[in-house]
Amino acid sequence: MTDHLRAGTVGAGEDLANPAHGAGFTPVQPGIRARAHWLVGTAAAAAVALAWGSAGAQDSAAATATSAADLGGMDQLIAAAQEEGELNVIALPPDWANYGKMIETFAAKYGIEVNSAQPDASSQDEINAANQLRGQDRAPDVFDLGSNVALRNTDLFAPYKVATWDDIPDALKDPNGLWVSDYGGYMSIGYDADSVPAVASVTDLLKPEYRGRVALNGNPTQAAAGFNGVMMAALANGGSGDDIAPGVEFFRQLKEAGNFLPVDPTPATIASGQTPVVIDWEYLNVGQGAALEGQRDWQTVVPDGAIVGAFYVQAINKDAPHPAAARLWQEFLYSDEGQNIWLQGFARPVRLEAMVEAGTADEEAVANLPAPKGTPVFLTQEQIEQQQQYLLEHWEQAVE
Repeated sequence: MTDHLRAGTVGAGEDLANPAHGAGFTPVQPGIRARAHWLVGTAAAAAVALAWGSAGAQDSAAATATSAADLGGMDQLIAAAQEEGELNVIALPPDWANYGKMIETFAAKYGIEVNSAQPDASSQDEINAANQLRGQDRAPDVFDLGSNVALRNTDLFAPYKVATWDDIPDALKDPNGLWVSDYGGYMSIGYDADSVPAVASVTDLLKPEYRGRVALNGNPTQAAAGFNGVMMAALANGGSGDDIAPGVEFFRQLKEAGNFLPVDPTPATIASGQTPVVIDWEYLNVGQGAALEGQRDWQTVVPDGAIVGAFYVQAINKDAPHPAAARLWQEFLYSDEGQNIWLQGFARPVRLEAMVEAGTADEEAVANLPAPKGTPVFLTQEQIEQQQQYLLEHWEQAVE
C-alpha cells in the first residue's frame, strides 16, 4: 500500500478524552490520510474513467434528501437504495481500517453491489474522478477524504445528516452535514520483535541495532503517514505543531547513521522482513500484527510525549449516480455496526465515546487499541500548510 497526504483541519472542539480514545483525544486536527500519492494529475482520473465506464446519471428524490426522514424513513431509504442496486466507492483499500469487511457487510446486508474503484487512489484522485465522470453512472457516489481536500471541495458535496448525527461532536462535522469525520488514529512505530530490540521511544531508532531497518510510510512531502511520521519525530525532539524542523533533523541523523531505509513499506515488505521497523498509522501497524500472528511478532508502540493524531472525512457526491445508496452507505458507516467494523480494524470511530457510554462498542476491539500516554497533538490547517512548506524546502537535502 502506498500512501498519500489528505490533510486539513476540522476545527477545535471539546476534549474527547476517555479510556477508549486514550488520554486527551482532542478533535483539533487534520483529517490526514495515508494511502497513495496526493500530487496527481488528470491521467489518474482518466484511469478511473476507463475502469468505471460511462452512462447517464440518475435523477432521484434521494438526490436532495438531507436525512432519511426526507424520504419517509429508513425503510423507504433502504427500498430506494435497493432499487438503484449499486454503490460506487473509490480509494478504499480492503486492508485499510477494515474497509474490506465494511464493503462486504454492506453489500450482503442490503443486497447492493458495491463497485470499488482505484483502492489506492488519493483524495485528489477522488475529486478528479467526480469532476471527470460527472453525469455518468460510474462516477463516485461517496468520498472518504482528508479534510484538507474536503474543505477545498465542499461545493461538490450534498448535505446529509445520519440518524446518529447527535452522537458526533460538533467539532468533527459540518453543521449542515456537508462532511462528517469518520475515524481517526495516532502515528506509531511498528516493529518485528524477533528481528530488532523493542522500541520504547523515537530516539531509540538512532541506535546501531536499527541500522538499515527503519522505514517511513511515504515521502513526507507527498504522503500523510510520512508527514505525520516526521511530525512525531519533531515532537519527540523538542518540536511542536508549529515546528517540524527537529523532525527533519532527526531523519537527517537517522540517514547519517545508516538506519533510514528508503523503502515504502507494504504488507508484503513487512511479511518478508524487508522493513522490520515501520513508522505508520497505529491501525495499520496493529492490523499488521494481527495479520502476521504466528508468522512474525509485529508490535506497535505510540511513543509517549510524541502523539500525533488525525481524523478523516466522509461526504456524499452531490451528483451521485446512486443518491439513495450513497445515503444508505452513510447511515451504515455511522451505525453501531459500521462504527464497530472500523473499530475492529483498529481505527477509532468518531462515535466511539458515545458508544462506550451506551455499551454498544465492541469491548474486545476497544481493548485492542494502543493506550498512549500524554496529550495528542492534532494540527490545524494553518500548521499543516506551514509545515508542509518547510518539508518541501528541507526534506530532500536532509535525506539525500
